[in-house]
Amino acid sequence: MSYTIGDGLVTFALAGSLIGYLYMKHQSRQKRIEIIHQERMAAMEKGIPLPEFPLEPARERRPPDPTVVPILGTVLLSLSVGTMIVLALILEAPSHGFWVAPLPFAFLGVGLIAYHFLQAKPGR
Repeated sequence: MSYTIGDGLVTFALAGSLIGYLYMKHQSRQKRIEIIHQERMAAMEKGIPLPEFPLEPARERRPPDPTVVPILGTVLLSLSVGTMIVLALILEAPSHGFWVAPLPFAFLGVGLIAYHFLQAKPGR
């Protein structure tokens, strides 16, 4: 395989954006820690007791969304069936058998939809 300069530039751009994102995340965390430290020092100088704050806020625990599984199953099924139809129509005779390549994704979509309906509660 022969790579072009454009391929290298895209790779460097992606790597640079990832490093930039991580750097900005680190800087914002450092700034937050610095502000908390300054507030604590000012409170200690004034003799005001402060409760202990965690450096990272606690994340809320949300219940899982029951609509994600059937939506993902529908998307997988529709995309794979559409891809199979397109491949069946555009492929030439020697490679016509490749239209079944997206079939595992279609089965995955059907399985996710079936799982959703099998796990459904009777009142739902």
